[in-house]
Amino acid sequence: MDALPPFTATSVHEIPTIHRRVTTNFLDHTTRTIAYRQKQLRALYWGLKDAEPALLEACKLDLGKSAYETYMTEVGWVLNDIVFMDKNLARFMKDEKAEDIDLTNSFMKPHIRKEPLGAVLIIGAYNFPIQLSLGPLVGAIAAGCTAVLKPSENAPNAARAMQHVIRNCLDADSYQIVQGAIPETTALLDCKWDKIFYTGNANVGTIIAKKAAETLTPITLELGGRNPAIISKNADARLAARRLLWAKLMNAGQVCVSQNHILVEKEILPALIEQMKLALAEFHPKGAENNSDYGRIVNERQWQRLKDMLDSTEGKVVIGGKTDRATLFFEPTVVEVHDPGDPLLKDESFGPLIPILPVDSLNEAIRTANSLHATPLGLYAFGSKAETEKILSETRSGGASVNDGFYHASIPTLAFGGVGDSGSGSYRGKASFDCFTHRRSVVTTPWWMERLLAIRYPPYTDAKLKQLKMLTAAKPHFGRQGGSTGGLAWWVLGLGGSDKTGAATRST
Repeated sequence: MDALPPFTATSVHEIPTIHRRVTTNFLDHTTRTIAYRQKQLRALYWGLKDAEPALLEACKLDLGKSAYETYMTEVGWVLNDIVFMDKNLARFMKDEKAEDIDLTNSFMKPHIRKEPLGAVLIIGAYNFPIQLSLGPLVGAIAAGCTAVLKPSENAPNAARAMQHVIRNCLDADSYQIVQGAIPETTALLDCKWDKIFYTGNANVGTIIAKKAAETLTPITLELGGRNPAIISKNADARLAARRLLWAKLMNAGQVCVSQNHILVEKEILPALIEQMKLALAEFHPKGAENNSDYGRIVNERQWQRLKDMLDSTEGKVVIGGKTDRATLFFEPTVVEVHDPGDPLLKDESFGPLIPILPVDSLNEAIRTANSLHATPLGLYAFGSKAETEKILSETRSGGASVNDGFYHASIPTLAFGGVGDSGSGSYRGKASFDCFTHRRSVVTTPWWMERLLAIRYPPYTDAKLKQLKMLTAAKPHFGRQGGSTGGLAWWVLGLGGSDKTGAATRST
């Protein structure tokens, strides 16, 4: 492929023009046909395929990310997503027959049309700069939207590579890319969009939500979270150690869905730490600093933030602790803490810090998890079937994996999203299509029903009201005391005033 242009911020004066361009093209209905959508998806696929070497190199430059990890979690992921979407697009676009429609209303043929929302803004993140930018874009294209993508300025090489692909492969009247930081993002948010999709931290997510509220613009927010892992005394310590380390070593811990802290019953704590040491020795036999597959922190500011967190903890470092500002290296570091108020538990590390808090019981672990963050992005439960079911039943999270680290988030066709302050909305697989689609309810009233519809027209009379009730009133399947009744026959026999137990209900 041609040499990539240097990373240059888009002029803020150009942004309103870019917005008008994609908005105008949407209103010209260009993007509505399946042929157009598939043409764009297929062009994007081959553009990414041709640019694969540049994309792999870009992520190495930005994050120290290995080619293996970049292909697995970024390039290959998006390529497969495009193939999945292209293959299923006709099915996703097809009208749906409305469900639970009574006989009278069924004559109007109620159904759901799948309508594109319009011109959308997608703001990507730096930790998975390709997947978290182009994944939503694939959904927007498939749904028939036009879009402007604003990649993260913290991964400038990936942003340049994506700019090359988008400008050379996609219809410029429908799909544009804007480069820059706060001024450019602010200018984009000053425009009126039909949907905003943002991936990043909660502080910026709050700003975007407030700005979107000014124009009643719908948003999808994919935010971070202080995600807990809970390990019961009956868990397999080796399995928990290996799987949680896999989740935390990915991208040097710069993964919004990896566990932020581990709550472990005291009985199994020594075994867990020992198994973590063994697993790290296996994963990095020459040490993480000498393993080219282990990534680096994205920039010095983020490295310093992690270093400050490590320096501020009252906990004890039991594994790791090595750092190097010059190379932005940060070793996987396990810290045993004893205070739920420790900075490593209160704040999201977004790095390879692994605080472990011993607890006396599973109930204490659940209470602590809920108090630290009531609605994390992910939750990871290790233990017996009964114990993991208890954990799931008594906590909330955007998603969860049982006896594993964020495996639910690694399935590309499984809907992914947060809840509460870890986000709103979901995407991936069919959910990406749905994310940028309006489900439009449509009915067609036939001319021959005019006589049957006479009861809806004034003047209203007692006779019309009686007829209306006869046609529309649903009979409850429960009595006055809340017990179940026997259905229609129950009412025909005059037993509707009694509960299932047979006890007559009193009138009030």
